[in-house]
Amino acid sequence: MRVAVNLSAAQFRTNLAEMVTSALVTGGLPPTRLELEVTESVLLEETEATLRTLRQLRTLGVRISLDDFGTGYSSLSYLRSFPFDKIKIDRSFVGEITADAHGAAIVQAIANLAASIGIETTAEGVETKEQLDLIRSKGCTEVQGFYFSPPRPVSE
Repeated sequence: MRVAVNLSAAQFRTNLAEMVTSALVTGGLPPTRLELEVTESVLLEETEATLRTLRQLRTLGVRISLDDFGTGYSSLSYLRSFPFDKIKIDRSFVGEITADAHGAAIVQAIANLAASIGIETTAEGVETKEQLDLIRSKGCTEVQGFYFSPPRPVSE
């Protein structure tokens, strides 16, 4: 089981790799169990410093996911600039997948693209069995959403 953490653009202006390394050591979490999620907004500047930080994190063994894929301006260029471990398909495509043929086609295209370049896919926002079945048929490798569970307190 992995722990996923969303990162903001502001965190990339700090010494993020050092902070993550320290947190891993302090918490005793193996780097391979940590997945850091970045949105396209983090990559908008696509500065060398941002890419260098992502590479440092990857060198630690941390997984890097591109979150909310498909909602930004030039998603495909990001796939060339950094070898992400996972693409998270935004819930806006998943929510209407059973009623919108275009949304279903987009999910299929993203899953096919990701598979062809060796990247996993997570469909966000799965809320019904019908959505789950359709997402599975489109080739997504992982799913998340209220169909499985709403957010739970740590105690549970």
